[in-house]
Amino acid sequence: MTIKAGDTLPEANLTIMGEKGPQGTTTAELFKGKTVAVFAVPGAFTPTCSAKHLPGFLDNADAFKAKGVDEIVCLSVNDAFVMNAWGKDQNVGTRIVMAADGSADFTKKLGLEMDASKFGMGTRSQRYSMLVKDGVVEKLNIEEPGAFTASSAETLLGQI
Repeated sequence: MTIKAGDTLPEANLTIMGEKGPQGTTTAELFKGKTVAVFAVPGAFTPTCSAKHLPGFLDNADAFKAKGVDEIVCLSVNDAFVMNAWGKDQNVGTRIVMAADGSADFTKKLGLEMDASKFGMGTRSQRYSMLVKDGVVEKLNIEEPGAFTASSAETLLGQI
């Protein structure tokens, strides 16, 4: 079953790169008591993700903060090393949390996984964006396969 607006995010473990290497975190730690803009991509360094999706959230980071968003989280079914390298490549700094869902546990609990085996990528996340307030989904924008409009930073920003 796919998560929807009004649902509480499921408990799951994610990994982010800390000063001393990969560090585990939980969805509770990331979302409790905060307003968070989340966007998920099928893969780090992939064309649309690198040229449009991540840059859109990066370019609009200040606008999200001005509308009360405490954090922006980029999620992908990759490992923390890949997410960290992609963040460095895109000059993310501390403006976006690069979160790895390496085993797709969180993605599967959301019901937002996709089979990208035909591209040699295995299980990945669908492209989406959502606004989460204190662990509850307020807005959810799931992209149609091959498209990039519904999940853009500009779309989510316009919904806040």
